[in-house]
Amino acid sequence: MLLPSFGEALGLLASGDRELLAITANSLNFAICSTVIAALIGIPLGIVTTLREFPGKRVVISVSYTLMGLPTVVVGLLVFSLLSRSGPLGGFGLMFSPAAVIIGQAILALPIVVSLVYGGLARLDPELYETLITLGASRLQRTVKIVREARISVAAAVLTAFGRVVGEVGAAMMLGGNIRWYTRTITTAIALETAKGAFTLSVALGIVLMVVAFGVNFGLNYLVKLRPRGRIL
Repeated sequence: MLLPSFGEALGLLASGDRELLAITANSLNFAICSTVIAALIGIPLGIVTTLREFPGKRVVISVSYTLMGLPTVVVGLLVFSLLSRSGPLGGFGLMFSPAAVIIGQAILALPIVVSLVYGGLARLDPELYETLITLGASRLQRTVKIVREARISVAAAVLTAFGRVVGEVGAAMMLGGNIRWYTRTITTAIALETAKGAFTLSVALGIVLMVVAFGVNFGLNYLVKLRPRGRIL
């Protein structure tokens, strides 16, 4: 069953099947948008958490690390309760739309970005910050310099967050409704097609997802190789 489906899946990929391309485009679009949102919020939060002292800082850090493993269905349930017609944001009509999927995936990606950015900045040589103060650098200049030193860690945080959301299924299924040509993603399509016994499209989408996963891992390994010797990310 699997071997014939694999051959047919390769043919489907080679032919540039319209539905396969649409599903792949949806997945990448949702994942990129949610990762960008998470990065725009999470990178500044990670920087502030590292460079500022405030009450409850350790709690914030612990919560961020804990939420890195947040189950996707829990996020889906949370956002569903907010966006459904009976929810506080139901009037916006976002349920079962691309926006709903992107919101859910952004929530999944946010703690990953915050935690990994904090980890990257916190592991820099502590003498760097003291040296910048000694040289008379302003707060903005110190922040920019420190972020530049940890830029590989910041990039790795964003790439890790993208890898997390592009392969999730729970939030995308609950919030997008798996609507054909509209909110169907690679993972939700695989679940649906497999349940229907239509393995050809499932296998083809699985190959695409594996290619994306390998691409993310390759990018992470490349960033690790770029790490300056003698420094800790």
